[in-house]
Order: sequence, then structure tokens, then C-alpha cells
Amino acid sequence: MTLNDELLAGLGAPGLEQIAGMLGTDQLTARHVIEAVSATIVGGLARNAAHPDGADALRGALDDHMDADPFNGDVASLTRDGHSILGHVLGAQGTEQAAATLAGLAGLGSSAIMKLMPLIAPMIMSLLANRATERGMDAATLADDLDRQQAAVPAELGDVIDRLLGDILGGNVPRQPGPFSPYRTEREVTPGSTSNADW
Repeated sequence: MTLNDELLAGLGAPGLEQIAGMLGTDQLTARHVIEAVSATIVGGLARNAAHPDGADALRGALDDHMDADPFNGDVASLTRDGHSILGHVLGAQGTEQAAATLAGLAGLGSSAIMKLMPLIAPMIMSLLANRATERGMDAATLADDLDRQQAAVPAELGDVIDRLLGDILGGNVPRQPGPFSPYRTEREVTPGSTSNADW
């Protein structure tokens, strides 16, 4: 089962209906949009994890997402967490570029995709954390699993995502600024530390 399959299962029919309503479209289109968004996020994570430092940072950070329940969490805090994740994985401008590209694919406005992406990102992180723990993944096997997730994306969509991520991230995999900070959530921010909004 792919992360996207797990994502759809976690959302269930009610969650899918809510997202369709948020996007202003039908549930079938919503499923396609969710698949495209999750593929973009997973692809960005895979590119980060392709660098050993990035893989180590991601594997360590996943432990902090084990106790989270993004499928039943507060939307506001979920969105803040999601923006933090997206800001690191894609960058602010990259997130906007991704939203515009995915919106064009679905025939929707980019503002709707911009609302969806930060909701999906923490869900992906939580699912990935559970997967890594259950399978005893270290940083290297996590990176391999993310590569397999990318390969499972339908070819036509995968080509679009590859081009998109190439435009956003270029040919070089970015180094992580610290061992855990890229994926740190609000729950981990202590007084005097840097908040998510500063990344």
C-alpha cells in the first residue's frame, strides 16, 4: 500500500467529502488532487532524503510525529505545522509554484490548492512516521522507501511532478540546516527557540 492509499484510507469518505467541498469540486476530482499533492510532498521529501544529512534529519524528526493524529486534529495548528513542513521541503515560493501547477492540472484555482497542501503535509509525515517505526527503517531504508513511493506514482503525473520539483529544487539536493529543525512542529518549540514562522 502506498502512502497515498494510506492517506485516502485515513481521510475516509467524510474527509474526502470535506476536501471536495473545500476545493469546490466532485469527490473523484478531489481524489486526483490529493494524489497529486501527496506525490509532490513525497517527491520533495525524497529529494531531501537523497542527501545523507537530509535522510538523517527526516528520520529523526519522524519520531516527533508518531503521537500526532492529523486526521482528527485542529485545523489551525495542522495548517501551521503543514506550512512549516512545506516551507522546508519546497520553500515558500516553491509551494506557491507547486500549487499553481497542480491547480492547472485539475482546472482549479491555486488558492484552493494552497489551502489543501498544508493540511496534507502533516498527514504524510504522520503516515511516514508510522511506516518507518513499524518497519524499523533507518535513514537509508527510509530514503529507499520514499524513492519507491515516487516510482509508484502514475507515469503521466510522475513526469509532471518530476519536472515541477526540478524547477523548484533544481538538480542539487539541498542540505538541511540542522539535524531536526527542518521538520520541527509547534509542540517542540520551547521558550526562546525559533518558531516555525521564522523558517
